[in-house]
Amino acid sequence: MEQTVAKSAHQKLPIGKLLKRILFILIGASLVSVALEIFLVPNNIIDGGIVGVSIIASHLTGMKLGIFLFLLNLPFLLIGYKQIGKTFAISTLFGVTIMSIGTSLLHPVPGLTGDPLLAAVFGGIILGIGVGLVLRYGGSLDGTEIIAVLFNKKSPFSVGEIVMFINLFILSSAGFVFGWDRAMYSLIAYYIAFKMIDLTIEGFQESKSVWIISDNHKELGDAIVARLGRGVTYLKGEGGYTGDDKKVIFCIITRLEEAKLKLIVEEVDPTSFLAVGNIHDVRGGQFKKNAIH
Repeated sequence: MEQTVAKSAHQKLPIGKLLKRILFILIGASLVSVALEIFLVPNNIIDGGIVGVSIIASHLTGMKLGIFLFLLNLPFLLIGYKQIGKTFAISTLFGVTIMSIGTSLLHPVPGLTGDPLLAAVFGGIILGIGVGLVLRYGGSLDGTEIIAVLFNKKSPFSVGEIVMFINLFILSSAGFVFGWDRAMYSLIAYYIAFKMIDLTIEGFQESKSVWIISDNHKELGDAIVARLGRGVTYLKGEGGYTGDDKKVIFCIITRLEEAKLKLIVEEVDPTSFLAVGNIHDVRGGQFKKNAIH
């Protein structure tokens, strides 16, 4: 008997979401161009990844930074197309193109400051926001992560560890090219950019997941709904040692509400089990804020 396998067709993004993605990748890549040509490059401060390699290559050859940013990322665009998909590759190509054109247009503009510390701080902030926007809307501006994914399949190291090793090697190279003081400023810029990327992707209102196991689950759940203004979900659980049926309370809160939630739990059932974890994104459901008291 002949079997047919139905393949799900690739769904196109609605025009509104597509335009939003294009706009924010454009803004993000433009911000990266500003960070590089107005703050970092004039002060011989580099970033990690392909951007860092491009800055060093541009300095050594005298060629425009934008040329290296585009050419060195091309091989990883092809790899990204095969490993991650067409949408990612097109979004990345658009972002890299805007970044390359932006750095070329801004190259004649003098740096905003000659103070390397100010350049590292503000350059890192703007760079991190720009890269974070591009990542948040489905693109990338650097092939380092793609390299890490490939090496991760054949090595005992995680993707994050591989990216760290690559970037430490690149940032250390800045010491031989620009001097060790500039390498240290580069580390400052890299750290600030890294933190700003996380902040941009996750947003300022970081959410937290809460799991509570309590014999007074109904009373505790009602108290959270009434006093914190958050909805709760009751999950069925079983004690691993006793085998008794348990009710698990699950809810999502913001980090500003964590202290009040712990106070509520302490008042209603101080013997309950409470676990709180960070989460990066919340969508759908009934994650709405009601009035609290």
